[in-house]
Amino acid sequence: MKKFSEKLKGSKTVIGMIHVPALPGTPNNSMTPREIIKRAVAEAGVYNDCGIDSVAIENMHDVPYLNRNVGPEITSIMSVIGYEIKTKYDLTCGIQILAGANKDALAAAYAAGLDFIRAEGFVFAHVADEGIMYSDAAELLRYRKSIGADSVSIFTDIKKKHSSHAITSDASIVDTAKAAEFFNSDGIIVTGSSTGAEADINELTETAKSVNLPVIIGSGITEKNLEQYYPLADAFIVGSGFKLGGVWSNKISRDRVKRFIKKFTTLSG
Repeated sequence: MKKFSEKLKGSKTVIGMIHVPALPGTPNNSMTPREIIKRAVAEAGVYNDCGIDSVAIENMHDVPYLNRNVGPEITSIMSVIGYEIKTKYDLTCGIQILAGANKDALAAAYAAGLDFIRAEGFVFAHVADEGIMYSDAAELLRYRKSIGADSVSIFTDIKKKHSSHAITSDASIVDTAKAAEFFNSDGIIVTGSSTGAEADINELTETAKSVNLPVIIGSGITEKNLEQYYPLADAFIVGSGFKLGGVWSNKISRDRVKRFIKKFTTLSG
């Protein structure tokens, strides 16, 4: 059976974001685990009803984020959410655990039967909101091998949003993409400077030319700019663009999702 990353290259896929409610132990938590799981699965149902076949879950409401090391209460509930989504719907599903908790995400993905993780800090150290984040490609891929999770694709952010890259300013985004490919990334994610911000078209174009991996746009895609970005990537992660008012923390707007998918289908011919 092909990994999701192998199916992705040369195709066009929309990945709808599920920003799960604040999880147990985090400052903004106000819901029980059962309520959190129910809400996340319901959002997956909205995407499924609107014709999206790929989703990703993320603990974005868990601000402020821990740097790499999150508690077992986070990893366990994220795994349950992913499992419930995969059980109820025939959806490709990925996971990201903020901030940079890539091993936790991989463990949760493997346990839940998920298809991919979104990894921060795979190559090159950078200064994130949470502090200095060192690269973890060697550790992460060895961990994937050790638990037998080779079926889980690892998509890697480069020149990640919400971060300073002054330390590595002499390494271009193309250099970073090539390093990620050399270190066996399964796909490259290019973003804007912050959540909801558009990716730089020139950077995106040059990155796609430089690697033989799926290239994914990780922020800023909307119905209005989709046509402009459509030829440049294999997949489009959409979060804010699917939410009421275009705000990531709001609920999913069925109308926004349906209009986006209608345009995406038209562009796909």
